[in-house]
Amino acid sequence: MYPVTESQTEAARDIAELVARAQAGDRRALDDLIAGHLPVLYNVIGRGLNGHADVDDVVQETMLQVFRALPKLQEPERFRSWVVTIAYRQVQHHHRRQKRTLLGRHDPAEVADPGADFADRTVTELMLTGQRREVAEAARWLEPADRDLLSLWWQEAAGQLTRAELATALDVNPQHAAVRLQRMKAQLDVARMIVRALREVPMCGQLATAVRGWDGRPRPLWRKRLNRHVRGCDQCRGQQNGLIPPEKLLAGIGLVAMPAALQDSLRPVLEAAVPAVASAAAAGGHLLLGKLSLLDQLRNLLPSLSAKPVAAAATVTVIAAGGLTYTVLETPTPQARPPAVSPTAAQRALAPTPTAAPAPARTIASPTAAAAPPAVSGVLEADIYVAPNGSDGADGTLARPYATLGKAVAVARPGLTIALRGGTYRPAEPVTITISGTPDARITLSNYRDETPVIDASRVPADKWMITQQASHWTVQGLEIKNSKSHAYACLSCQYVTFRRLSIHDNVESGLTVRGANTIGNQVLDSDFFDNQGIGLGIKFGSGADNVIRGCRAYQNGDDGIDLGAFASPVTVQSNWAYGNGDGFVLGGGNPVASAAHVVRDNAAWDNTHHGFTDGTNPGRLQLTRNTSYHNGAAGYFIADAPATLRDNIGLANDADAKLGAGVQAAGNSWNGEGRTAAMFGSTDPTTARGPRRPDGGLPTTTFLTTNAGLGASMTR
Repeated sequence: MYPVTESQTEAARDIAELVARAQAGDRRALDDLIAGHLPVLYNVIGRGLNGHADVDDVVQETMLQVFRALPKLQEPERFRSWVVTIAYRQVQHHHRRQKRTLLGRHDPAEVADPGADFADRTVTELMLTGQRREVAEAARWLEPADRDLLSLWWQEAAGQLTRAELATALDVNPQHAAVRLQRMKAQLDVARMIVRALREVPMCGQLATAVRGWDGRPRPLWRKRLNRHVRGCDQCRGQQNGLIPPEKLLAGIGLVAMPAALQDSLRPVLEAAVPAVASAAAAGGHLLLGKLSLLDQLRNLLPSLSAKPVAAAATVTVIAAGGLTYTVLETPTPQARPPAVSPTAAQRALAPTPTAAPAPARTIASPTAAAAPPAVSGVLEADIYVAPNGSDGADGTLARPYATLGKAVAVARPGLTIALRGGTYRPAEPVTITISGTPDARITLSNYRDETPVIDASRVPADKWMITQQASHWTVQGLEIKNSKSHAYACLSCQYVTFRRLSIHDNVESGLTVRGANTIGNQVLDSDFFDNQGIGLGIKFGSGADNVIRGCRAYQNGDDGIDLGAFASPVTVQSNWAYGNGDGFVLGGGNPVASAAHVVRDNAAWDNTHHGFTDGTNPGRLQLTRNTSYHNGAAGYFIADAPATLRDNIGLANDADAKLGAGVQAAGNSWNGEGRTAAMFGSTDPTTARGPRRPDGGLPTTTFLTTNAGLGASMTR
């Protein structure tokens, strides 16, 4: 219970005075009444509907009902509980109307207001962390009736409502309200356990099995299944340990700010309401002006209530929960107007994903476009924007972008796109990416159109990596990263991440390293890694299937160009160039040495200080086909330990073209025949190969090291 304080009693007397003045036609008093109660109403409605696309409409309709009934209010001191009751009943009415609508559909297409998830807004805007964040996120797992009750109780716990006002809104006495609250809090604790269990790393094995095939949406069936699991599972039941009572967590939390657009939409309504309320009060409470009721007149001032467009596509708000994600889908009440598609979703265009990608980024095209958009390297539109002159206190739109990548990745959610505007970013802190996308809702981090964002990491401490990613189902493209005092970019146990058109250079350690157990389905495409003091690019120290490196250049790095050291699963290395490094391609190594049958084809290594290609003591069954090794300081191919197969490779002008162990099977290579010389190449001048990439991100067009002999690298991508 939260007893009524003396200050609350005094506030009620002040409100009663404002009500009396408003009924008498005092514009300032009505202004003060509305200003003092709109934030509470917005939070009650927003939380009850969980940021549904109709939240603004329900707030507006609530205010219309308040204006209509205000002249008849006989107990002005009860104004707060009265308006909260109206809001609560409007939320319930919305649920009932929506349920009736959905019952008439066989397979309802649910649509959310993009970015409007109220639990997420609560976490982001109020900067909630720890168990306070868990409570906000757990609201999504409650039944609608419990979520409505939570929306009221949240305001009570935050000091915005009294228990008597809450009970009035429920139309029960305080004792009955306490019983209902106790039941709701028990369900909230279970929902908090679900949130914790889904975030647990590693996840409970039985839970991981249970959610296999789940589409990530907190629907009633899955609510029941997960509820039943966490209650019955010994491991997941332990998530209740240390749960702080929610009333202690909610106390003192402020209100989520009401959108300025909603406030603006209510201003003309307020202007019309003031004289009408006064005249109606004098006439005994009947709000009629001529042939049109005030309610209808006020509705005419709110175009969003009379003709609200409905998104035609199934736009979703997706919420991350650790390594797993779930989606909140809501359906606004159908309107008579034809459906409209969200411009952001409809017009966003990503550069094409290679057809061989195991988990490609989505390409979303406008269904009404007359012609394809012009080819650009980055995204045409995004959900979140970042610019060097932005502010992390802004809202992340194109007009008011964030300033840092760290802010953007912190608010990213599956299916969203982050666009970095051109210019130089100089972060002082490292960036950590922990929110995963999903197979159907990847997260994209990209340059904007043809602009070039440059991340200068020189201010980040030397013991920190510039970017550490521990998240899956991302596309990262079009970035330049330089001057890290340590590693520039590390992706740890990532799955189905696509890196493309990156330029990572002049870092003290590695450029890009993808590493860790369960590193699965990642692609590094059409990127350059150069002038790093460590390796240029590595997939190492881990395991996982279906990783690909294609179309990349690694050059002038202090250590190796491309390194697969201690990676225990096959990696496909295709159509890459490595030059001017220590070793060009290192296909193994580590302690203990990992055995992996890497597939290496159509690559070229030249002018490296040491070997062009080396097994790095990898004992796996390597396959090297149609590669070229030219003018390296040691062996073109140093394969001493692997039972490898080498077919149709070229090794020329190296200190030794091939040094092969007894277990190697080699046939059709340049050193297996007679008379092979550098004269077979179209050119031995690497200038064009070192030049700029093609507009589509592909390797430069060149005749360097090309042949017509059916051997060696094609030198194309």
